[in-house]
Amino acid sequence: MSLARVVLCTIQALCNGAACTPPNPTPPNQRYHKEQLYILQIAPFIFKMHQIITWGCAVFEVLYYLRSVLPFNSPAPAITNLVCLPQNHNVHVTPFFVIGVIAVVLGAYIRLDCFKTLGQLFTFDLTVHPEHRLVTNRFYAYVRHPAYTGSMLLVMGLAFSHLTQGSWMTECGPLRIGSPFSAVVVWAIWWLWTFCVGISRADAEDKQMKKLFKDEWEAYAANVHWWFFPGLV
Repeated sequence: MSLARVVLCTIQALCNGAACTPPNPTPPNQRYHKEQLYILQIAPFIFKMHQIITWGCAVFEVLYYLRSVLPFNSPAPAITNLVCLPQNHNVHVTPFFVIGVIAVVLGAYIRLDCFKTLGQLFTFDLTVHPEHRLVTNRFYAYVRHPAYTGSMLLVMGLAFSHLTQGSWMTECGPLRIGSPFSAVVVWAIWWLWTFCVGISRADAEDKQMKKLFKDEWEAYAANVHWWFFPGLV
């Protein structure tokens, strides 16, 4: 395993952590879209789990690297076996890993830009602020819900980095047992859930903004057709 993978894993974890941290608290009396399925309401909890899993993978990848460059006899072999012995496994930089890091950095950049553009209006739960306004600049000039675009890129990037061959998770971690398709199944469920949350929330937000801003919203929606990816969705 190279130092490059350790550095990139750390950068990825930092970017994911920033993108998954709420920029503002949710005012409980200003929430809407509370009727959606409970499994779609737990996005803030899932974002917290993203951080825990990503940092966990980064920590184990760092320990694996240190184990490879600083060999020593462990006083607690059971704990050491969680990290894995470098001579028995092949954690390394792969094209999928690099693509995953790029996707996470890009997704984090998009979400952080949305945080900045919306300012106090951005909350992880759907809310209407007393000074709410229709934002149509920056990434909102290209798609109507770019923060969800960023979320999907985060999930895609983390899957490419940690659920593919060459990662600690698949070489040493819980996904080393079972068929190679187990990681694909995990990623498919994870990404499908993220996409469903985006669809549900985007539809609710569109309806709420149309109710609040009427003609202004109609003009914006006529100019910006896409929810997440121009030309696709």
